[in-house]
Amino acid sequence: MQAAYLSLTDDELRARARALVEMTNPCVVCPRNCRVNRSEGQLGVCGIAAQPVVSSYGAHFGEERPLVGRFGSGTIFLTGCNLRCVFCQNYDISQLGRGETVTVDVLARMMISLQNRGCHNINLVTPTHQIAAVIDALTIAIPLGLTLPIVYNTGGYDSVDTLRLLDGIIDIYMPDMKFGTNESGKRLCGVSDYWDVNCQAVREMHRQVGDLQTVKSPGGCEIAARGLLVRHLVLPNGLAGTKQVVDFIASEISRDTYINVMDQYRPCFRASSFPEIARPLTQAEYAEAIRLARAAGLWRFDRG
Repeated sequence: MQAAYLSLTDDELRARARALVEMTNPCVVCPRNCRVNRSEGQLGVCGIAAQPVVSSYGAHFGEERPLVGRFGSGTIFLTGCNLRCVFCQNYDISQLGRGETVTVDVLARMMISLQNRGCHNINLVTPTHQIAAVIDALTIAIPLGLTLPIVYNTGGYDSVDTLRLLDGIIDIYMPDMKFGTNESGKRLCGVSDYWDVNCQAVREMHRQVGDLQTVKSPGGCEIAARGLLVRHLVLPNGLAGTKQVVDFIASEISRDTYINVMDQYRPCFRASSFPEIARPLTQAEYAEAIRLARAAGLWRFDRG
């Protein structure tokens, strides 16, 4: 199964890249709608102007099984984020801005380097606010020989208008579904409408790519080729709203959704200032989350 973007003409891909750049001036590329002019160096909530900023890149073996395979997921950690999660485990990248400003040409060559290392995909970590630069880089990488599927690895606070411009470009959407209520999103990640926006975004992602499909790699591993893969981090005291999340996925997306119900929560960054999440997850809380997911009819689990 070839990468989706290889079916687009060069003119179409460049037109999408231009449209995304236009959405950053003033910036409405994500639901924050900061309306700053990023080409003039103005910064919104994400803290990123026009040029891409990268924290690191390389083969990553800690991602979901269908992404990792034998040779790893070709991960590019993009600096900044449009969310302000108080428990973020990568807060030095997402909120403190650790990273290096690069050109789109350098970003394109990172993609080629990851392909040359044998990685199974290009995994864009937190791409929402930098997607205009990413697609611009893609127009450079494709003539250089890029053929790997693109993974859109997002916190899940994404604009449907932006996602529609990615239709036919992104192969694998991997959104977080962090909270099953707007209230938790407001308190813990700084947006009052996370759940509403997240549901709309995941619906659009699934419309574009459907359920996760895998192919057999030459090494014998099942590797993700196209589709939706959802992440849900279980939080202490039910703050993630797991029941609402899994019921939504099962009833409004698909019971065949591939889901990673994640048990690695630990109180990071500013979490100690929020008593309800100032402790690790218990085994009983995680077991209950898995029970709820199975009760909803979900069955394609990455772990658990």
